[in-house]
Amino acid sequence: MIRLAAAGTALLLTLAGAVLAQTPKAGGVAQAPKAGGIAQVPKAGGIANAIIQPEPPGLMLGLLQNGPTQMVAGNIYEGLLRYSESLEPRPGLAESWEVGPDGRTYTFHLVRNATWHDGKPFTAEDVLFSVEFLKQTHPRARANMAKVASLTAPDPYTVVFTLSEPFGPFLGVFEVGSLPMIPKHLYAGTDYKTNPANTTPIGTGPFLFKEWKKGAYIRLVKNPAYHVAGRPYLDEIYWHVIPDAASRAVAFETGKVDILPGGSVENFDVPRLSQLKGACVTGKGWEFFGPHSWLWLNNRQGPTASKAFRQAVSYAIDRDFARDVIWNGLGKPAIGPISSSTRFFNPGLGRYAYDPAKAKALLKESGYKGETLRLLPVPYGETWQRWAEAVKQNLEDVGIRTEIFATDVAGWNQKTSDWDYDIAFTYLYQYGDPALGVARNYVSSQIAKGSPFNNVEGYANPAVDEAFAQAAAAVSPAERQALYDRAQTTLIEDAPVAWLLELQFPTITRCKVHDLVTTGIGVNDGFRDAWIER
Repeated sequence: MIRLAAAGTALLLTLAGAVLAQTPKAGGVAQAPKAGGIAQVPKAGGIANAIIQPEPPGLMLGLLQNGPTQMVAGNIYEGLLRYSESLEPRPGLAESWEVGPDGRTYTFHLVRNATWHDGKPFTAEDVLFSVEFLKQTHPRARANMAKVASLTAPDPYTVVFTLSEPFGPFLGVFEVGSLPMIPKHLYAGTDYKTNPANTTPIGTGPFLFKEWKKGAYIRLVKNPAYHVAGRPYLDEIYWHVIPDAASRAVAFETGKVDILPGGSVENFDVPRLSQLKGACVTGKGWEFFGPHSWLWLNNRQGPTASKAFRQAVSYAIDRDFARDVIWNGLGKPAIGPISSSTRFFNPGLGRYAYDPAKAKALLKESGYKGETLRLLPVPYGETWQRWAEAVKQNLEDVGIRTEIFATDVAGWNQKTSDWDYDIAFTYLYQYGDPALGVARNYVSSQIAKGSPFNNVEGYANPAVDEAFAQAAAAVSPAERQALYDRAQTTLIEDAPVAWLLELQFPTITRCKVHDLVTTGIGVNDGFRDAWIER
């Protein structure tokens, strides 16, 4: 999956019925608490076997933010903070922090015993370097750091961010996927993209990169010098690469793997696997993300440059069918740019219902001449392929000719990053606040080749730019709501993309695996605290 990031708000994923019960099925044992309400004492040792789907293009988290990369590398690298399921900040590489009374000064006190995996100490100099590094390579970090007027290190274990103006969600930008710490001693003065360390990632996290057998597995091992006493509990993690979805399901059934992160298996297998004896399933661990799916529509050229054509696409899509048939009832139709689980969502601003007749009228108004458009699916398995075929049928039913262009993950990244598409599927994370995970996809300052996670569609509207900028700086929630309402209203009218579904991804594990999902980003940083009952 692309968990954009993709690998996002107090998102509580509510998955229906038996699929989402957080107790085990068919005679299984409850995860926690155990008998009498007394939680078990964690046990050290053991090997975790998890699925990673698809195989990530790389593990250097400062350069790549794909979902699979974040899931594996989030246990190698760390951020200054972690976040609870309710999105409250927790210590990470910063043990404490203060916010100045003017809302412009943020002081972080770093842990003093953290080291990089090669033994070098982690200090404030690494924080300063990481911010500058990520402003060049990480579109979301670049946006999140835009209001930082200065960043200083008064001593080796203190950093001070001073903002040019208040930025309400600033304390929410420091998790490992949003602002991973990068080792200055390995990257300073080098070509970041060709640095040899990219293939053997060095972080400060609870696990060290050990081995990658392409097409088979990625192996991480316990960091014996980890800065949190007693962590991690596990000795090793094997991330198994199994391209075939049916074979991934069989791997869980037969015990080859014990952990199926969200999106590991096709949706039609989730109910069956969640009912297996000794299986536990949870919808938690996505609170920070709020995964939101849509179609990129290339606003620069061709039929998709026409607002009427883009509106026609939005009316042509049957979202209820996609949810009920393609996604087996998981998810809900997305009615605009902000997820219903993200702050400042407003359900009363209008939506695109399934209306083929209206789509045909708008298509005629747009002057569409029957050109064949390239439709680029997300290369993440059968569900996404089926969804592309369903959308292709929806579009052709109203008279829009399309041809599906399938690629692998690297090819999808390349084509969307280079704007080499007409219509392309995606889903991205919202990160709890529109200023963190929504604005980047619609403000003109985020139109830049080289990333599949920014304003890829090429939409530009000064009024929207202004509304997002003012909302991010506003202090009053009521003022922010009014500004985001203005932005949402304009975006829904302009239809720069075609919003699809708010996605939901359950995580399935053996019940012997404990404390894997304890934060708002779930499995992505969960192995620090995970342990296996033996």
